[in-house]
Amino acid sequence: MLGIVLSALGLIILFPLMLIVAVLIKLSSPGPVIFRQERLGRDGRVFVMYKFRSMKINSEHTGSGVYSGKGDARVTGLGRFLRATSIDELPQLWNILRGDMSFIGPRPPLTYHPWPIEEYTDEQRRMFDVRPGLTGWAQVHGRKCVEWTNRIAMNVWYVDHVSFLLDIKILLLTVACVVTNHDNKNVGATVSDTHSTLDKQES
Repeated sequence: MLGIVLSALGLIILFPLMLIVAVLIKLSSPGPVIFRQERLGRDGRVFVMYKFRSMKINSEHTGSGVYSGKGDARVTGLGRFLRATSIDELPQLWNILRGDMSFIGPRPPLTYHPWPIEEYTDEQRRMFDVRPGLTGWAQVHGRKCVEWTNRIAMNVWYVDHVSFLLDIKILLLTVACVVTNHDNKNVGATVSDTHSTLDKQES
């Protein structure tokens, strides 16, 4: 309930900023303002997660298909700023309001990446025992640089230790990461050789 109230307040307070961002996206590149992507949520259920679009349209069908790195031509000029400041994540306040997500929790993985839900071990599936979050324990311990097996292990650790004080700690660490833009650049594939699926764009 607290998350719903805070997300509603956040949408109201940040509406002017989000409106400006929406207009800038429309003016800077053709395509929709919002990027929609299916993700795995609580209990492994699929939901649609929202972000401000930071890439050119059809980027998933161009280039290598791996995570965008420094100088990736698929990312728009405005998109680089939105990613660096994490403003591209603001539409997920709507996901929180809908009950798809929480402010704190494991980041929701793609339906096919790092691997399909059927390929998660029983231990790894425990990360889906809670709602996914806007930020989480793994995000403040490496963000986009952590290999997925380790990332999932950190998500499971969070499930075992979830508490109000831990969530506050994660929130404060997240603010520090965003302000410093720490570990916010993709460095290549983060899936071990045992899984061949490559990291996809807009993750």
